[in-house]
Amino acid sequence: MTKPLTDRIALVTGASRGIGYATAIALAKAGAHIVAVARTQGGLEELDDEIRKDGGSATLVPLNLTDSDGIARLGAGLHERYGKLDILVGNAGVLGPSSPVGHIELKAFNDVMAVNVSANFQLIRCMEPLLKQSDAGRAVFITSGAANKATAYVSPYAASKAALETLARAWAQETANTKLRVNLFNPGPVRTRMRATLMPGEDPETLDTPEQVAEFILPMCAPDWTETGKFYDYKTRSLMSFRSPA
Repeated sequence: MTKPLTDRIALVTGASRGIGYATAIALAKAGAHIVAVARTQGGLEELDDEIRKDGGSATLVPLNLTDSDGIARLGAGLHERYGKLDILVGNAGVLGPSSPVGHIELKAFNDVMAVNVSANFQLIRCMEPLLKQSDAGRAVFITSGAANKATAYVSPYAASKAALETLARAWAQETANTKLRVNLFNPGPVRTRMRATLMPGEDPETLDTPEQVAEFILPMCAPDWTETGKFYDYKTRSLMSFRSPA
């Protein structure tokens, strides 16, 4: 029986753990070849082992996403090897400092923006031509409720996710008349290392797992997904449109 994503190429960032790891496995089980990007070689190798257990395949790319030239080389390599990209999951992100705004060093702020915003901007620049070569290019960026709540004490993270949302929405409008679909996904509180760092006293057993979340990201990567410029909220299981302030 043919799997729904057979012969599709899926690039997943932050694939060595958490939501990225679980999403890469879910996409591979659905038949996609995974291009797994992360900083940690060991985590990528563990992912590769899991994907191969189910008969899937992956290309491992150890890469720090602040290396913009490295992202460009990755795009060139994908063009040479496949001539297209079907799925982009922009999952990689860092939390950054948890402090009042006035106590945060400029470098710490810039480090968060480099991973959470600038790296995704470079991914868009370098992967858009490949996604447009697909018969149904799909891009999903992982955001956070902190973006619209302007959550206190994590201002660099909240600001970066707000910027990412605007970047993705603008790209969705620019590509609305193409076959490319661009959307955002808000997982909410999930049992990840980042969540444990932010909320050390929280019982992780009260949270959903990355594997549960990944099952809802998967449909947004499929050729039959038609929405673009939308926001999927995992907690409420609802697809939302952005609206201007009243």
